[in-house]
Amino acid sequence: MKTNFFSRVEALQLSGDILLTLKKNGDGQWVVSIRLHNRECGDSAQNLIPPLVLKHTAKELDAGFFQAIAQPLQQTSDLSVQMESYLRQQQKAKEASEMAKDKERKFKQAMEKVDALEKEKKFKEAYCKVPTVSDFPEQATEIRNRKRKLSEKFAPDLFESPESTGKENNDEPKNKK
Repeated sequence: MKTNFFSRVEALQLSGDILLTLKKNGDGQWVVSIRLHNRECGDSAQNLIPPLVLKHTAKELDAGFFQAIAQPLQQTSDLSVQMESYLRQQQKAKEASEMAKDKERKFKQAMEKVDALEKEKKFKEAYCKVPTVSDFPEQATEIRNRKRKLSEKFAPDLFESPESTGKENNDEPKNKK
């Protein structure tokens, strides 16, 4: 006796395990329970999907079993695949959010160090501790402004004379008369 049962199951192209329970009841009908379970789907909501239950005679099942199960099992398979895809995307979004929070925290810590150095009047050190635009492109304007303000505090004016700064040039010999 040749059957094509497994070839027909394979043709359904379902994702997951097919759990099939067969039971003959007292009135000559078969009760067939079919449940599709996708092990790759991490969403426990898939367990809420009830099994597909058919109650027919052997002759009726031979004639229409695959027509009766094809669409519901394909929908269940598609749903479990979508659920898993959704969970993966959700996890990626969560990781991206955590990375963004971590990056913001690192930026804040670096700027706090800059503030502390600036309060100590260590402007050049503070300037060097300002984060780079390449590391924090979303704060580019803030970084550039901060560097500009710090550089104004330590950058000498090439055209400034010693008198205007209040400094004397002690390197020149004093004229003795």
